Amino acid sequence: MGTDIDQTEFSDEDYQQFRRTLHHELLQLEDLLQQPGFGEGPPSFGAELELYIIDENGQPKAINTELHQDMNDDQLTLELNRFNLEYNFKPVTQCERPFSDMHDHMLSALERLQSLAAKRNARVLPIGILPTLHCEDMGAHAITDIPRYHALAKQLREKRGEDFHVHIDGFDSVDIHWSDVSLEGANTSFQFHYRVNPRDFADAYNAAQLVTPLVLALAANSPLFLGQQLWHETRIALFKQSIDTRLDDALDKHLPARVLFGLGWVRDSIHEHIAEGAYLFEPLLPISPAPTNEKANQAPELAALRLHQGSIWSWNRPIYDPADGGHLRIELRALPAGPTPADMLAYAALHSGLIRGLQEKMRELLPAMPFRYAEKNFYRAAKHGLDAQLIWPNPQRGRLEERPVVQLLQCLLPIAEDGLAKLGVCSTEIQSQLQLVRHSLEEKTNGARWQILSYRHLKRRLNREEALQKLVERYYDYSSKNIPVYQWSLED
Repeated sequence: MGTDIDQTEFSDEDYQQFRRTLHHELLQLEDLLQQPGFGEGPPSFGAELELYIIDENGQPKAINTELHQDMNDDQLTLELNRFNLEYNFKPVTQCERPFSDMHDHMLSALERLQSLAAKRNARVLPIGILPTLHCEDMGAHAITDIPRYHALAKQLREKRGEDFHVHIDGFDSVDIHWSDVSLEGANTSFQFHYRVNPRDFADAYNAAQLVTPLVLALAANSPLFLGQQLWHETRIALFKQSIDTRLDDALDKHLPARVLFGLGWVRDSIHEHIAEGAYLFEPLLPISPAPTNEKANQAPELAALRLHQGSIWSWNRPIYDPADGGHLRIELRALPAGPTPADMLAYAALHSGLIRGLQEKMRELLPAMPFRYAEKNFYRAAKHGLDAQLIWPNPQRGRLEERPVVQLLQCLLPIAEDGLAKLGVCSTEIQSQLQLVRHSLEEKTNGARWQILSYRHLKRRLNREEALQKLVERYYDYSSKNIPVYQWSLED
């Protein structure tokens, strides 16, 4: 969805031509996957970090285009709402310290952004949902003024045909109807890219689906929305509902939402997953690329297929990229932004290690784990965070068990260590990253728990608005110093 477009109106012929192009490119992808050696390569990792822009009072500040111009960096992009930005980090390949290297790049980018923001009396903040966000901060006026976002907003609204309905029950509840997609922009994430060889795709992708609920529970950092305490990772529910185009007619209500965990385990290859998306979801931006003269040995662009895939927000998104002769990635999209670079990269290391460590075990585990239970785990983890009880297969006993997520993660840490070693990560890097995870599990602390407990602590002596503002200030202070969240205090 990062593709630049200049078209916001589409005809029936545009849709018909786009579907023909999708069908042709699906056949191209199928042929490509049959080519010996396609997509083979060393492990590599990349990341995208979405950020809030806030003012001196911790309120959202709508100056993303100004900061984007000031930064003059092609790795920085504009997000849906005017108070958000996204920084795209260059991939790290075949490296013994990939997470530390990316951590250092992140610190450098944040330092430059903070310096430029300060000149405009602003700051940038990695956090899943800003606690001080108000309804009046969102709406059509908040959407970034570029054609891509106007086209996306228009298409989603037209397919819905009426206001979007957001209803989330947690400790408190929110029930609102909203006329545009700007609520989606309340969510900011840390998206991690994990390269996978085509022959390993099914097992690696299924492993990612299996372990994402565990890592999400640890990384949860979005408990407050519009002044209400909702899920530990409210982003999951808010993102899904804020752009859900389905209505309650007989067919629509049985179709999947465009924001989804998945529809089942992958049995063969990336092709079945991408083909499923092409057939089940109506195109949002039916822009067929102009024919190009592809050179010999150059991977095909598959531009329409990639554009369409970018308009289906699966929490683990399969990616085909024509770069470097063509390769495949899994974009791990479920984790929120924040609290700190140290925390985010430790979570990414855990996620990567668990995927690689369980990859060869998936054929044994899948018969014991119906997909609907993996999906149930995902929403349990989002709602309850580190307090979640998750369903997990026990092949030795031949049954499913319900276990506390903290206990599960502690038991799986040796598998994550083994997986990271198989990815070529050096032992000191493995221990450094997973030590932060161990401390977080021992303290049973993450961004969501710290925000919830801090908010309750502050509410004893402050009104709601004052408590939320103070919470953001204390969060910013710790986050900007890159102190891991398990070390954050509840005291002033």
